[in-house]
Amino acid sequence: MKILIVSDTHKSHRNLERILKEVHPVDLLIHLGDTEGGEDDIAALADCPSHIVRGNNDFFSELPQEEEFEVMGHHIFITHGHYYYVAMSEERLKEEARARGADIVMYGHTHRPSLTRDVDLITLNPGSVAYPR
Repeated sequence: MKILIVSDTHKSHRNLERILKEVHPVDLLIHLGDTEGGEDDIAALADCPSHIVRGNNDFFSELPQEEEFEVMGHHIFITHGHYYYVAMSEERLKEEARARGADIVMYGHTHRPSLTRDVDLITLNPGSVAYPR
């Protein structure tokens, strides 16, 4: 199964379009927030099932704040991360993920890619597609 994980596109789909052309087809798209109203366009571009959550810049969005789902036997928890103060530390987010029984937690918000593997939890931030730091 090929999964594309992105975040913080901020209405700028040029890089996402380029990535999708390179990796197409994908079986699942996970977007970790800050689409700024572009979620329908993103889902159409990916042309596959998708999980998209609301970010701090997704004003008036009806997207869910968080989602939990299973992929290939793994319990995944996704959020944009700002409610867990991820710009300061991943600790609150990890605590919440463990309380939910997640194997993998993914977030965005910081625009910085990060991957941490603890004994019981994988924590992933893909960084920003539009404005990486």
